[in-house]
Amino acid sequence: MNQILLITDGCSNVGESPVVAAAQALAEGITVNVAGVVDEGSIGEHGAAEIAEIARAGGGMSRIVSSRQLSQTVQMMTRQTVVGTIRQAVNQELQQLFGIESVAALPPEKRSDVVRVMEDMGETAPLRVALLIDASASMKPKLGAVTEAIRDLSLSLQARAGDSAIAVFHFPGDSDHEPCVVDSGWTDASARIESLFGRLRMRGTTPTGPALMRVVAFFRETCGKINRETERPSLPTKRDDTDGVRSDYVV
Repeated sequence: MNQILLITDGCSNVGESPVVAAAQALAEGITVNVAGVVDEGSIGEHGAAEIAEIARAGGGMSRIVSSRQLSQTVQMMTRQTVVGTIRQAVNQELQQLFGIESVAALPPEKRSDVVRVMEDMGETAPLRVALLIDASASMKPKLGAVTEAIRDLSLSLQARAGDSAIAVFHFPGDSDHEPCVVDSGWTDASARIESLFGRLRMRGTTPTGPALMRVVAFFRETCGKINRETERPSLPTKRDDTDGVRSDYVV
C-alpha cells in the first residue's frame, strides 16, 4: 500500500495544479492524504478548499489541525487510509465472488471471520508512506510540530508487524529549477528521519503540484525499495526526552 502524506499550511502558487497531480497519483495506485497546519489565526478559505480538493482527487482524506494536533492526526490519517484500502479491496472481492456489496451483508459468523482477516492485513501488509513537507516561509513556525509528527509516525510504523518504510521530501528546493528535494529515500530507520530537519531552509514559493509529481516519479523509480540501516545504539536519555511521543498510538 502506497501513500503520500502532504503537510502544508496554504495555497500553491507555482506550477501545475496540485489537484491534477493528486489525481495522477491515485491513477498510479498512490493515495494522497493532506494535513493542513494552522498556527494562530486561519488557514484561509481558499487554502482550506484546495487542501480538501487535493485529498479528494487523491482518494485520501484531509484535516485542518493546529500544530499541537499534528502528530496524532498524521498517525490517524495513515492508519485510516490503510483500513479503508483493505476494506475497499475486500468489498470488491465479495462483490465479484458472492454478489454482495460489503462485509456488513455477510452472516454474523462469517462477518467476524472476515473482519479478523482484515485486521491482520492492516497490521501485516507492506506500507510505504512518502512525507511531502511544505517548507515555504510561512511554515517556519510550525517546523517543530512537523518534526515531532514525523518522529512519532516513524516509531509507530516500526511497531507494525508488516514491512513499513518512510521517504521524506520537502518543497520548494534551493532553486527555482528544483521544486522538490528528496531528503531521505525509503528507510525504516527512525534515527535518520529525526536528523533531517536541522538543515532545512525555508523559502517563499509553494510549488505543491510539481512537488507531488516528483514524489509520484519517485514511487515509479524506486518501486518501494527500502534502505535498511542498522541504527547505532543510542545514549541513555532523560525521561522527559520521550515526552510527547504517542507510543500507544500505533498505525
